[in-house]
Amino acid sequence: METSASALASAARLAADGIYLGWGSFTIQLGNLLVIVAMLVLFAIALFLPFPGGRDRR
Repeated sequence: METSASALASAARLAADGIYLGWGSFTIQLGNLLVIVAMLVLFAIALFLPFPGGRDRR
């Protein structure tokens, strides 16, 4: 039981740490913001890159 209690305490400490950015009533953790930006960049790349061999079929 001690192990699960210490794991829960560790998780609670990790959730409290971090750099938070705020603008008005909007607040986001820096790590989450970086993940969102990376996903948007990958989505934009996927939109603009052609499928391999897609132009040869026309």
